[in-house]
Amino acid sequence: MTVRRRPPLHSRLFAEPDKPTDVFTAEVDGASRGNPGPASYAVIIHRPDGSVVYQLGKYLGRATNNVAEYFALITALDYCATSNISRLRVRSDSELLVRQMQGRYKVKSESLKPLHERAIRQSKGLAYFAIEHIPRELNSEADALANVALDRTGEVSSGARVVTSAPASSPSAPMRQIVRARYKNGALHLESPLAIAEGSEVEIEIRTRK
Repeated sequence: MTVRRRPPLHSRLFAEPDKPTDVFTAEVDGASRGNPGPASYAVIIHRPDGSVVYQLGKYLGRATNNVAEYFALITALDYCATSNISRLRVRSDSELLVRQMQGRYKVKSESLKPLHERAIRQSKGLAYFAIEHIPRELNSEADALANVALDRTGEVSSGARVVTSAPASSPSAPMRQIVRARYKNGALHLESPLAIAEGSEVEIEIRTRK
């Protein structure tokens, strides 16, 4: 009689569910020169067959590298939500981002907590979500795209129309962000994630663009 032994608990705790076959893959990266300093992020999303369906490199403003990493992840999740993509695997060279999303690391930074909460909430809305840490050399395309956006200091390298300012440097100071949105079906649809806490009250000033 052969007895099959179950793997130890710690090896099952973060076990990934069986991978479906129709999974999109997002490569995300954030960059900051000065940390905090001028920052940018990049997202490249591949279809299950490997072809690129979406890519974005965007200048963020003054922020830390970790904030930029979260903006990249949230942008990927936003794209999935608006494109009816329900299965996503994220690859990032940020160990902090990956381990916090996996629940292995605590989120101690006040500037990261609202971003982490939003990313967790969005990821739970997917039928399948996985995130993995990869070496920087395997994330070279997203890294290059983020640096191109950073060099252009404000231009969006993919041509996508998204503009946003950095969060206020002091957590207690009023936050001012500028984002673009489209008015459709009676609602404003933001084209860039907001680094604000859940339940925050905001004041909106509308300016139409030609």
